[in-house]
Amino acid sequence: MTLISQFEYQTKVCAKLDSPLYAALAAGIARDIDAGGPCAKALSGFENSHRDSVVPLRFLAAVHALVLSGAAPDLARYYPSATPQPDPPDADTWPAFRAVVAEQIDWIATWLDTPPRAPQTNEVGRAVPLLAGLLAAVDAIPLPVRLLELGSSAGLNLRADQFRWRTGDLDWGPPDSPVDIGDAWRGPVPDWLTAAVRRHPRLDVIERRGCDPAPLDPLTPRGALTLRSYLWPDQSGRAERLAGALRVAERVPADVIASGAKEFLAEVNLIPGTLTVVWHSVMRQYVDPVEWRAVTAELDRLADAGTPDAGFAHIAFEGQNNSDDRHGFRLTARIGNAPETVLARAHPHGVPAYLHPADF
Repeated sequence: MTLISQFEYQTKVCAKLDSPLYAALAAGIARDIDAGGPCAKALSGFENSHRDSVVPLRFLAAVHALVLSGAAPDLARYYPSATPQPDPPDADTWPAFRAVVAEQIDWIATWLDTPPRAPQTNEVGRAVPLLAGLLAAVDAIPLPVRLLELGSSAGLNLRADQFRWRTGDLDWGPPDSPVDIGDAWRGPVPDWLTAAVRRHPRLDVIERRGCDPAPLDPLTPRGALTLRSYLWPDQSGRAERLAGALRVAERVPADVIASGAKEFLAEVNLIPGTLTVVWHSVMRQYVDPVEWRAVTAELDRLADAGTPDAGFAHIAFEGQNNSDDRHGFRLTARIGNAPETVLARAHPHGVPAYLHPADF
């Protein structure tokens, strides 16, 4: 895909996922690149970027960071994330955005070229499908949990057991959690999940570790700004979940190291008396295929080593990068050395989760 077509595609995605502001801006950026305007200058050197580099989201995040930091007041009036009562997008929104890009080309170029170079949303809503998989694993192997995450970003979802989610008359998690994810499921909740929620009202997570090529520290101003900038500014529910997760991070420690997934897993061994869970969400697309084959080999090694007293589970919430994604991203689980199973699907941002007939 050309860079223009990537922004045109992002226009459709943002419109489908209820972000009219970003849909309008992405369309404007595509036109400006085609015309050789300031967006083309700011994105010089990215013309041949692969779609999986997600340059459109990185570019939009750069400008969002300027808005959040107070460096773009004329544009901030259109961003709900920065203005309590924003103006709705109108004919003046695009000129305000284009002017910021023209004024801040060097700053934006530095943002795009500074690690982390992959989007770092650390989407808190994805805790809903991940926790569903974790509850399935604990229901099968009821042991204290060692929670290990690949592509952790800031490690917010390593604290997912401290989040609360609700759907209908079913809920799970601490009632006083700063993260309260309502309408977590669409349609019927799977029977296995309802049973697991009742049997495991709390989880005993004894270890929280993750890896990322360029981890963020959520307790620093720069780390928090980066996380906020990657959220879409007209989606307040996501922002509220992130704000709550940052508060959880202040009191629940997690260790995220700078490492690739293969190297991280190579140091992992199962420990008697525990259930080792490796999970990840929407990170597979950023991993080189050769490295992913090595990651798969490490996951196979751990699965083969599992015993009733030293359990293992692999939980993934990932897209397939094909037409099947139109039905939602898949939540899969491999518990012990059993075959991988599709447990559910979910909106790419994690909420709502749901069952899809094609999987069952």
